[in-house]
Amino acid sequence: MHPFLLLSLFLVPLPSAYFAWSLLSADRRTPRAVRELLSRGQIAMEVEQQSRSGALERLGYRLTPGSYVQKLDRLLALAGRPTSLPLGRVLAAKPALGLLGAIFGLFITTSSQSGLIKLVGIFVVLLGYFIPDLMLYSKGQERQKKIQLELANTMDQMLISVEAGLGFEGAMARAGENGKGPLAEEIVRTLQDMQVGRSRRESYLALAQRTNIPELRSFVQAVIQADTYGIAISRVLKVQAKVMRVKRRQRAEEKAMKLPVTILFPLLFFIFPVLFIAILGPAVINTITTLSGG
Repeated sequence: MHPFLLLSLFLVPLPSAYFAWSLLSADRRTPRAVRELLSRGQIAMEVEQQSRSGALERLGYRLTPGSYVQKLDRLLALAGRPTSLPLGRVLAAKPALGLLGAIFGLFITTSSQSGLIKLVGIFVVLLGYFIPDLMLYSKGQERQKKIQLELANTMDQMLISVEAGLGFEGAMARAGENGKGPLAEEIVRTLQDMQVGRSRRESYLALAQRTNIPELRSFVQAVIQADTYGIAISRVLKVQAKVMRVKRRQRAEEKAMKLPVTILFPLLFFIFPVLFIAILGPAVINTITTLSGG
């Protein structure tokens, strides 16, 4: 027999047989069982986590009055509804922080019998319960200030876009794409509300409700009236942009006029005493040395 033919007879069946043997002898049950166990453990952990968070949220809803829940929801809306602080998590955190504050306050009051220490313990309890409220209020105030600062520039951008030939929604989309900050996010959210089928009036009113800035509310009312009565939107934007610039200048002048009063107390209590010590200190020391030596 030819040697090449013999070699081919060995090279073809042997790899085929080895491949078939590897497929038939492979242990598929063990990896499948491992995957099932891992999936069961992951599902169990997710279910347990959801049940825990759901129990805490239900407890928070039960312990919190309905009007207070609406107030917290309003604070969340002003803060931009951060993903790390949903309403359920805030309601779940309040009793937990209140309990920690109560434990710490009890530890403080038991360590001393002073009335002031007891007041400090009560303050710690209240502080622990209202820490989420303070955080949301601070975040909301900071966000509203940013929106107020960006409002005039955004009105100018929208006015330029409308005068260039874009529609009002197109101008809003351009301002939302080019802008950065909470105002651009609110504009994009308003456009998304329109895209999902919400009317323009409801979307504009929702934009005004998510903020507490009077200038933005007046702008929304002007846009709604222009849409209702058919007024040219370019004229409304021109008037509103002028008003925004005037109010921004007035706020800057108001802050400049308040600045002397603001720096008066640090000047009196921190800067003047140091200056008096630096200027009069050597003279006083020399006088005392002269008098004591004489």
